Amino acid sequence: MLQNSKEKIVIKDLNFFYNDFQALKNIDLKVPAEKITALIGPSGCGKSTFLRTLNRMNDLIDCTKVKGEVLIDGHNIYQKGLDVVELRKQIGMVFQDPNPFPKSIYDNVAYGPKAHGIKNKEVLDQIVEDSLKAAALWDEVKDRLDKSAMDISGGQQQRLCIARALAVNPDILLMDEPTSALDPIATAKIEELIKDLKEDYTIVIVTHSMQQAARVSDYTAFFLLGEVIEHGPTEKIFERPADERTEDYITGRFG
Repeated sequence: MLQNSKEKIVIKDLNFFYNDFQALKNIDLKVPAEKITALIGPSGCGKSTFLRTLNRMNDLIDCTKVKGEVLIDGHNIYQKGLDVVELRKQIGMVFQDPNPFPKSIYDNVAYGPKAHGIKNKEVLDQIVEDSLKAAALWDEVKDRLDKSAMDISGGQQQRLCIARALAVNPDILLMDEPTSALDPIATAKIEELIKDLKEDYTIVIVTHSMQQAARVSDYTAFFLLGEVIEHGPTEKIFERPADERTEDYITGRFG
């Protein structure tokens, strides 16, 4: 199924609960390295909950419980004693709405490296430049790095948030509907950026847009009522789904 791609993330029998409500059920999934995996499915099916299990963001929610394993490079991220701060440095996250800090463009990108102990101005300058270039934003903001991040457009803010995630040198990027708040032109720029980033990063993206999943992803997983119904190469999922429920969702019969 993974066409000889190296597996970056392996999920084994994952179950997740909010109090007594089971949001994820017996999930087994393999995410290949340096590929884009899209998570699709109707609202409330568990996509975003699943995404947050990959960097333990759900730990921040009261009364939640996880069973099963999430292996990243062969290491279970739910083992006792794991350094969650270090884990989240390895796994960048971009949210649905652009959420820049109310600081300068420069300070947004430098925030993570500074928090991890980098103080040298030349090193920080290089990280900021490299991260903004990687996020396809450098040419647009290089002459106003000291300006507030709140003064740039929504699409630029989202690319700034991507640059901020890249600045701490992760190797996985999680994206939770990163273009749903953007106009079509900004969306197209983000999609091109995502495709460029897979050269260096493993990307998992939640999207409500079937067209977006088809355009940007290498693999697609279809979620329904907390379960993974089907997972495989995107072309196969969209053109030759094995499960009738996948076909019903993709063709718009429900969802």
